[in-house]
Amino acid sequence: MEYNTGIKGFKLIDAMPNDCEKILELIEGIAKYEKMEDEVIATKESLYDSLFVKNAAKVILAYENDLLIGYMLYFYNFSTFTGCRNIYLEDLFLYEEYRHKGYGSIMLKILSQIAVLKGVKRIDWVCLDWNRNSLEFYKKINAKALGFWVLHRLDEEAIKKLAE
Repeated sequence: MEYNTGIKGFKLIDAMPNDCEKILELIEGIAKYEKMEDEVIATKESLYDSLFVKNAAKVILAYENDLLIGYMLYFYNFSTFTGCRNIYLEDLFLYEEYRHKGYGSIMLKILSQIAVLKGVKRIDWVCLDWNRNSLEFYKKINAKALGFWVLHRLDEEAIKKLAE
């Protein structure tokens, strides 16, 4: 599906199974930006299985004049407090030369339209504390920083150990 961005030459399109190589390239791009290149273990095959066989997440690709410039990846989670599913935005990424053109705002607007259509009550995401540009952007769109939450993670090794 192609979404109406309202900006000539800027397109947002749902990713298709044959886009896995492009998605991996974008994941590597955001990992480089976040100084986390060593953590990417995804492959085209694992993305295909997770995104298009198991339907674990949705990807929307961003194009400027048919050139791939970014993406957003989201999935649904559930809030017991709202009693509804919500959207978790895992990634919103644009290559640096395409930032500050209003594209990020349009991408979040489209995601918000999807949320309204699906009856979602919240959209949540995290942002690295050193990423001042993104933090300022999120503040401008009235996103609330939830400083009272502490993010926790069990990595693969810890999961296996706990499962024993």
